[in-house]
Amino acid sequence: MDHKKVAQQVIDAVGRDNMVGAAHCATRLRLVLKDDSKIDQAALDANPDVKGTFKTNGQYQIIIGPGDVNNVYDELIKETGLKEASTEELKKVAEQGKKFNPVMAFIKLLSDIFVPIIPALVAGGLLMALNNFLTSKGLFGAKALVEMYPNVKGLSDMIQLMSAAPFIFMPILVGISAAKRFGANQFLGAAIGMIMTSPNLLPGKSWDILGLAVSQNNYYYQVIPVLAAVYLLSVLEKFFHKHLPSAVDFTFTPLLSVMITGFLTFTIVGPVMRTVSDWITNGFVWLYDTTSFIGMGLFGLCYSAIVLTGLHQSFPAIETQLLSAFRNGHGYGDFIFVVASMANVAQGAATFAIYFLTKDKKMKSLSSSAGVSALLGITEPALFGVNLKYRFPFFCALIGSGIASAFAGFVKVIAASLGSAGFLGFLSIYAKSIPMYVVAELISFAIAFALTYTYGKSHEARLNPVAPQGPAESAELKAESAAVSGVENAEIFSPVDGKSVNLSETNDEVFSQKMMGDGAAVIPEDGTIYAPIDGEITVAYETKHAYGIKGDNGEEVLLHIGIDTVNLKGENFTSNVAQGQRVKKGDVLGTVDLAAVRNAGYDPTVMVIVTNTPNYKSVVRIDNSSVKHGENLITLEA
Repeated sequence: MDHKKVAQQVIDAVGRDNMVGAAHCATRLRLVLKDDSKIDQAALDANPDVKGTFKTNGQYQIIIGPGDVNNVYDELIKETGLKEASTEELKKVAEQGKKFNPVMAFIKLLSDIFVPIIPALVAGGLLMALNNFLTSKGLFGAKALVEMYPNVKGLSDMIQLMSAAPFIFMPILVGISAAKRFGANQFLGAAIGMIMTSPNLLPGKSWDILGLAVSQNNYYYQVIPVLAAVYLLSVLEKFFHKHLPSAVDFTFTPLLSVMITGFLTFTIVGPVMRTVSDWITNGFVWLYDTTSFIGMGLFGLCYSAIVLTGLHQSFPAIETQLLSAFRNGHGYGDFIFVVASMANVAQGAATFAIYFLTKDKKMKSLSSSAGVSALLGITEPALFGVNLKYRFPFFCALIGSGIASAFAGFVKVIAASLGSAGFLGFLSIYAKSIPMYVVAELISFAIAFALTYTYGKSHEARLNPVAPQGPAESAELKAESAAVSGVENAEIFSPVDGKSVNLSETNDEVFSQKMMGDGAAVIPEDGTIYAPIDGEITVAYETKHAYGIKGDNGEEVLLHIGIDTVNLKGENFTSNVAQGQRVKKGDVLGTVDLAAVRNAGYDPTVMVIVTNTPNYKSVVRIDNSSVKHGENLITLEA
């Protein structure tokens, strides 16, 4: 790569006078611009050295790749005269002049709290759905399965117990996550949740405290009361940490924080917030009652657009309230989940239509994988990688989603639990609604696919522009590319002990959309990072959060430890290697203090990316639920 040339091309595309600040991380340039409308997006999309672009948190990010991004950044700084900045400094630049939006700030708050606990709620929800299969009458006959086969009743009772636990004790889960978000001790947050769900509480009874009658209400299934209580806890804890002498701080800060928070929770905070919670739930139930299938259709028409704004991140907080009310015999369950499923399937269908329309191999590969991901409930790759690029698939999918959601509302399809909002979502649907749910999903898929394919056929030039070179030149280039790729079949081993997951499940657009290449991710259980292949260290960042390795079989691997951990500037990381050093599989590259990284608010997931993915016929993640370092993680076929 000609780094100076690429830097100049980036400057020309975004505008020299349009740049306010610039920084870089392990893979991408991060720019703050005055006016995004001045970006020549077509030029960047056509640049073979630019692997992708996206906008987030006020920054325009251009993906260059490990190693090269450093040099391109240096050339950009020389050419523009901008001051070098860290990613944290650039974040402050991006925030300057921005108006504070309390609504978006609140949504971000809810997202930060609820996203980490969704797996527990999904597990409980799917167990609840399984129990519905066992106990619903009329699903497999006149009687329920537990009535036809009494020997499964014990299993049903056990499943019921397991499914209810995450919801009954939701205040504990929320307490832990909220305490982390508010900057309080997570174990004190859990303690507040435990206090609010203690089995010793006796609803209808009261404590007599100096003549004041305090009701012994429990807060099973509740969300908003515990959010308020833990926020109060965080304020008190910070106050006592600041004002108590260090000699007594360790003992009296937890004591006073929990005692005062507990008293105020049962006397003021809990009752008031429970009332607010009831108002919100009743409001959504009233809205569903009043608008019926028309409201569902309009919601489905807008849902994917809502996803683009990030507003959907607040929905889990609402859905848990709807589900709690449903379990207590009030309302109609979670209709938001139904709409989300229709929207996700529609976006996936539109993406599959592009697969059949496009002749571009890269787009075929992206659309097929993104389509499958959307059908399983993860739409970001489909939305940002395919549908919004061509625009019309996105709008065709909105129409499909709106019609299918209206149908689902008309036949009263409801969800009894959280789960995967896609084709597998039937597991979360109230048992008697499953047949109509499947019909609604098929309607969503068929309409979105048909509209996208029909429109795309009549506008094929937009999808398949004529290439500038003739057939002979194209064949020659392909042959040359194949000859110089120099790769062989290879295996890449896990660099850490932990849980193996798909890249699409990571919380970073660049990695989840595979802009840097295909590979795998590992949620680490141990902080030691091992070399996954034999080869040479090509990149060893000063921040110690990423390594590039060129393998002996031609594979080029990027290890990226954590998401946005470049902001830690090497704190909590150690490194044992330097650029140019030879390593063998299993050599210790460095370490990371996982607890400290998590406490600092960062996700420590380790990404293992094959950055020269196009040189391989296939890059396949070994489907292991858990791995040890040195175990096979990825197989490469040349």
